[in-house]
Amino acid sequence: MITLEQTGPAAVITFRRPEAMNAWTAAMRSDLIAAMAQADRDESVRAIIFTGAGERAFGAGQDLREAGPGLAELEGWIDQWARLFTTLRTLSKPSIAALNGVAAGSSFQFALMADFRVAHDGVRMGQPEIKSGVASAMGPWIIRELLGPAYAADLCLSGRIMDGAECQRLGLFNRVVAQGEVLVEALHLAQELAALPREAMRLTKARLASLSEAGFQDAFDHWRRMLRETLAGAEQG
Repeated sequence: MITLEQTGPAAVITFRRPEAMNAWTAAMRSDLIAAMAQADRDESVRAIIFTGAGERAFGAGQDLREAGPGLAELEGWIDQWARLFTTLRTLSKPSIAALNGVAAGSSFQFALMADFRVAHDGVRMGQPEIKSGVASAMGPWIIRELLGPAYAADLCLSGRIMDGAECQRLGLFNRVVAQGEVLVEALHLAQELAALPREAMRLTKARLASLSEAGFQDAFDHWRRMLRETLAGAEQG
């Protein structure tokens, strides 16, 4: 479940499945895409904040209890992920991940693609897909973009989760506050960003996204190939 609320100049989009550590389903992704588009169209919104319900998780990535695609559904499956991440990257307004707990897998990737990350020191982040037998194409790209090839290999091939101290040392958190103050601080940051010139913000965000667009698109090409190979192997085996 996704909710969209406005506080001052900020739209707050909340992932509301705390019982499942806010792991998302296809329906949630569809709702999230719509909520982002709605917030971006609203002229009264000047910044968009993402957070998770509860204290345990920002998001645990894809809910593995939901049936994944077969070969016939592969293209539609990847297309929805492409809409999700593309909508985030092309928002005309600054995006803030208010990290209230663990961010893992595709939720980790989503947080890394946000413009800013506000967290507390107990937040943990990582790329555990390989432990579930899932090959990752988007994770290696975004981790390499932010942290370089050594960390991309480390996190994607080990599946380990970083603690807050490591995330801070790597510069993944823009602001670190007490656990109960994450959303409050994100709203303060949204106020600061809202005071900046709107058109300069839009154009600068677009320029920043353009610098990594080729790699972003390449990740989807690899994702399609890797998923096709995984599903074909499963059908044969």
